Amino acid sequence: MNVQEVPLTHMLVSIIIPVYNEVENLNPLYDRIVEALAECDFEFEVLLADDGSTDGSDGVLKDLALRDPRFKVIEFRRNYGQTAAMMAAIDYSSGEIIVGLDADLQNDPTDIPRLVEALGDDFDVCSGWRADRQDKALTRKLPSFLANRLISRMTGVRLHDYGCTLKAYRRESLEGVRLYGEMHRFIPICASWRGARVTELKVNHHARERGESKYGLGRTFKVVLDLIVITAYLTLLNKPGYIFGGFGLLNLCGAGVGLVTMVSLKVWGDKSFIDTPLPSVVVMFSLVGVMSILMGFLAEIMMRTYYESQGRTVYAVRNTRNLPEEDSSSKD
Repeated sequence: MNVQEVPLTHMLVSIIIPVYNEVENLNPLYDRIVEALAECDFEFEVLLADDGSTDGSDGVLKDLALRDPRFKVIEFRRNYGQTAAMMAAIDYSSGEIIVGLDADLQNDPTDIPRLVEALGDDFDVCSGWRADRQDKALTRKLPSFLANRLISRMTGVRLHDYGCTLKAYRRESLEGVRLYGEMHRFIPICASWRGARVTELKVNHHARERGESKYGLGRTFKVVLDLIVITAYLTLLNKPGYIFGGFGLLNLCGAGVGLVTMVSLKVWGDKSFIDTPLPSVVVMFSLVGVMSILMGFLAEIMMRTYYESQGRTVYAVRNTRNLPEEDSSSKD
């Protein structure tokens, strides 16, 4: 990444909003955004990704786009999920700063300037923290608290509220980030592991007044599964040979211990090989160990192909000094 400081008055902020069956909230959302950002020092655009709504939200979104050219609409052919909607909005956005926002009016647009300002010169990601969350304690707040603690412990990125959509990102921090499933909450983790500096800010949160929540307890289990996937993916991407090779060597060591034990029992314990399950154990550990090492070789080849075929590097440069612009940009 090559961060170039842009004066706030010359900056374009892209507000990305996933929309799914929020027909009652869209007009009030428009009013709140326009009112909250009327006196801001930056220009803004709003990208609303309609995730296959079936309640007439598409018609309201069309009217908003006709009313205000700053409001831009992306219509999906069907429902793909919140992560897909956010990634589409990011892909179509143009701003140097990208801010996520929910369409259910629980996030407060007046927090957007505070998040942008909090990035300052020191941070690449500012995550909203719903310290006074206005949701049901048992079905929403408790599972969210447990999930946040688990994610922080497993990833090393310490945030209080991963599930809050209200976050601000420098565009450079999102380069190369591609997420699927329900992984939108892990964007700060991917950015951090690519060298982005992450902070958080307490933001307002309101109770839902219109429409129905799309979340439930079942989503907590999806979060845990996605956490395992994203952790494994980001770990294996840079050192697959170490992971598979280490597991393979561990199995070969187990096979060696089993072989020594089996021979010892034969020589000193007067036990035939067929009197114990050790021969099968040795064969099993040996096969798993050899296959794991071979898989490590294949994973290394795939990883190198991934980087070299796309001209990617295994590092990300934040900035350069006394270097030509074309040289520094080639290292992003």
